[in-house]
Amino acid sequence: MEEGSSDCFERSGEFFNPVLTMGTQVSCLLVISHFFQLLIKPFGQPAPLAQILAGFVLGPSCLSHIDSVKAFFFYNSADYYETLALYARIITMFLIGLEIDFPYLRRNLRVASIIACGSSFICTIFAIAVTSFVYEETGAQGSGVIMTLTLAIILSNTASPFVTRLAHDLKFANTDLGRLAISSSLIADAYAVLLLIIISRTKDEFRFSDWLLRGFLYLVIVVTAVFLNRYLADWLNTRQRNQKYLKNTELFVLIAILFVSATSLETMGFSSIIACFIVGAMFPRGGKAGRTLLIKLSYSVHNFVLPFYFGYSGFKADVTHVNSFRNFAVVAMVILLSIGGKVTGTLVACLHLKIPLNEGVLLSFLMNLKGHVDLVALTIGVEDKVISSQLFYNLMTAAVVINSLIWGPLIAFTVRRESDILGYKHIAFEFQCPESELKLLACVHSPRPVATMIGLIATCKGSENVAITPYLMHLIELPEKNKTKILLYHQKEEDELSDDENYGGNDVVEINEAVDIFCAETGVMIHQAKVVAPYANMYADVCEFAEDARASIIILPFHKHQRIDGKLESGKEGIRITNQKVLLHAKCTVAILIDRGLTAGSMHTSGCGSLQHIAMLFFGGQDDREALGLSKRLGMHHHINLTVIRFLHKSVPRENIGIDIDPKEDDVLMAISSHESEADADNRVLTDFFNRFVTSGQAGYVMKHVENGEETASALKDMADMYSMFIVGKGSRGHSTLTTGISDWEECPELGRVGDFLASPDFELSGSVLIVQQYRPMNADEDQ
Repeated sequence: MEEGSSDCFERSGEFFNPVLTMGTQVSCLLVISHFFQLLIKPFGQPAPLAQILAGFVLGPSCLSHIDSVKAFFFYNSADYYETLALYARIITMFLIGLEIDFPYLRRNLRVASIIACGSSFICTIFAIAVTSFVYEETGAQGSGVIMTLTLAIILSNTASPFVTRLAHDLKFANTDLGRLAISSSLIADAYAVLLLIIISRTKDEFRFSDWLLRGFLYLVIVVTAVFLNRYLADWLNTRQRNQKYLKNTELFVLIAILFVSATSLETMGFSSIIACFIVGAMFPRGGKAGRTLLIKLSYSVHNFVLPFYFGYSGFKADVTHVNSFRNFAVVAMVILLSIGGKVTGTLVACLHLKIPLNEGVLLSFLMNLKGHVDLVALTIGVEDKVISSQLFYNLMTAAVVINSLIWGPLIAFTVRRESDILGYKHIAFEFQCPESELKLLACVHSPRPVATMIGLIATCKGSENVAITPYLMHLIELPEKNKTKILLYHQKEEDELSDDENYGGNDVVEINEAVDIFCAETGVMIHQAKVVAPYANMYADVCEFAEDARASIIILPFHKHQRIDGKLESGKEGIRITNQKVLLHAKCTVAILIDRGLTAGSMHTSGCGSLQHIAMLFFGGQDDREALGLSKRLGMHHHINLTVIRFLHKSVPRENIGIDIDPKEDDVLMAISSHESEADADNRVLTDFFNRFVTSGQAGYVMKHVENGEETASALKDMADMYSMFIVGKGSRGHSTLTTGISDWEECPELGRVGDFLASPDFELSGSVLIVQQYRPMNADEDQ
């Protein structure tokens, strides 16, 4: 009986032991990778480097060289590693597709393709040239063509997951250079996958009909997965409107479709890398489905899947085979040829595209990162017996991993060194082209101003051809009783799945629904974020997020809100404190919106034909010039009628006004004052505005001559009901005869004199007001 039980235990142990051991091994990999990340993070090194290094240390190159450790990590576990790596690759590529800035990729497909193809082409030429040498030195006996294709993959591939994660870790993923690098790496990955498919099919006898049938099945599976996900996502988004996020069972169905499709392609002999990316890229962005997937997958992938995914790459390397000069020469040659091909091809492409040299060098460095496709190609070659040399497999695996370990720290060093091109460089609206891409961050504390904020986002887009990347941030106060208890948990965005009323409650449902309706009607994706912090520190999260997102402007809600009778009622004082601190510390333009039910909120509906009248009040100064620059974008919207109203002192002669129109020649003349630089700048921007927008009929221009603040106030009251929105610069605290005495007292100095008057309870105004402050490097020293 005992012997029978022992036999049963051994047989069950043979079945279950690899599974249990695999869990322990993955846990070891996660722990060591996070340990290495803590060590190298102070030196500015990215997380993928720590994860590859952890796998390298655990692998046969280091610890697994010890017999007991090797038995623990390699006994009956190879197939499990391959399977887990496959699942990790599926979910990682899906998440990359879900996060990718698809509009940017579509707009810059030509540029990204030239960079990717340039580097891949040179590397392929190098692979053809070096094949015979590597073939002889490694004692290979398989197909020379397959070895050439494998070398082409190793030299030309760029690991898009590595590039994406590294760009986010080093905080340049939202820059033009970062987005271009990610897009180029995806195209280079696609080229490598194409070669991988050729390698995987060469073991079978070539039949054109068979390739055609398999290609058709590949297309059918991908298209079916895309349409199933889109249909289910749209149905789930409308199924329960009062539900914040999808339930786990609903999420499981969407993920199951992805995994069934991907594993079907893998079974057919195709790589699922590009298919998973396409399914993710085509997934509906708006709605609960996309929002829930981003939140849950981001946390799990970044903290559990990627450490294993990158760690597995390091785990595969065995540098102990580089034990002779010949083997070292082969590895060194492959690494140098990869570097040479990528750098040469990328720099030539950048020269053709007129990309600056320093940006081209960093791009070429990023294109050198290697990843999983290289290892898959080597594994397929060995398993299908198209590559018979185990030495070739070992040396190439070592070359791939060593290459990544070299370039990770080098790129981190280069990014810090080139902080002038990758750092946060704010360009004021005064100097921006209104057709350039706009990135903005709009903040709300409750659902009340969301409609107005969304309407403002729609109008800020201006022309239909202008690219816009809007962010809507929900600012939630962290209660005093929970400051020390939950602060660390809620510093990360993954906590958004909490249904606690203290952290959004039903407000989240209303905000999400408004955003989803806007996205469905316009096709413009609004990226959502949430900050849970005490009001005293909330400004730091807002400023940091704006800097990471490279936002050109932060739009904040006024701390007062409109009552039913039209009067403004004070809200929480903490909102005002946050606004004041953001104005003081933000490194970009900041605007405060006084919401009086801006009817432009409906302008994002394509069928709406109402014309909104907006007035830009120009008194002079850099804040007014910034407000004018922003107004240009609004004036290009087809539902906006913009009028710039310039206030001038009555004593100013008409010939020195700055803009004068000769009725005969219809020319715009600028009077330049030699002693007043602010007036020169005002005349310059107004002349440019007049020449482009007024003469073409896109905007109106009016001059108001006033003697003092009382006449200014009277003029503003006369136009109170004429416009649905007023835009004005905050202005300096200095003396100005046009605004001095505009009101009896100043209630909200953070709005400036004119803004404070427009927000005062004595001023009956039906339109909303947007007060704009231009970023000044020394504004932290100014008295706000």
